[in-house]
Amino acid sequence: MGLTYFVGRMILTPLARLVYRPRIEGKANVPKSGPVIFASNHLSFIDSIAIPVTAPRPVHFLAKSSYFDGTGFSGWVSREFFTAIGAIPVQRGAGQAAMDALGQQRQLLEAGKAVALYPEGTRSLDGRLYKGRTGVAFLALQTGAPVVPVGLIGTNDVMPVGAKMPSLKHRITVKFGEPLDLAHHGPAESGKARRLATDDIMAAIHGLSGQELANAYNEVPAQNPIDRIKQVLPHERR
Repeated sequence: MGLTYFVGRMILTPLARLVYRPRIEGKANVPKSGPVIFASNHLSFIDSIAIPVTAPRPVHFLAKSSYFDGTGFSGWVSREFFTAIGAIPVQRGAGQAAMDALGQQRQLLEAGKAVALYPEGTRSLDGRLYKGRTGVAFLALQTGAPVVPVGLIGTNDVMPVGAKMPSLKHRITVKFGEPLDLAHHGPAESGKARRLATDDIMAAIHGLSGQELANAYNEVPAQNPIDRIKQVLPHERR
């Protein structure tokens, strides 16, 4: 990540904690070294800032490549900011793009790093906790990395969807749960193992966040008839 990341972490972490005074629970549950996957609920854009500035060790996460591709001064500011908080650019999408993203995360874990992921796939617009997609479990089962569930509370009050700037009126709570060893569910190649492991992860997140359960996937609105058909057909949401 280079000098920008380490300097940014030294500056942004204490500044964010001073301004937002986050309540942090369970830091002792986070392994001090070795690969680890933070699996969190997702309520707000600032979730990807809240986790890195409250975790007791550096955390990396994937962010849209467009945040790094801008030109001019604003493009430079965006690129430096996201690099400073541990973001790594990735092309969003399904198919090969999704597999490439998993490959990047696997490389980080194999290097002994910590990564943060959102099993729901995208932000919850209504505050409920949606069913988890199996990509996080696949990564955990493939690499053997423990999963630390994370419950974020109040980030949607600090910066609701559509807000331009975060509010200073609210505090957030970040809860780190006990690490989950999912190996007993079976190999990563097993769809049943991935589903059961994912359900364990989501149950742990629910226990920390206390959100109402949606009992459905958080689907992006279908853009055409084919997408609508795909959403109603039974298939594994990775």
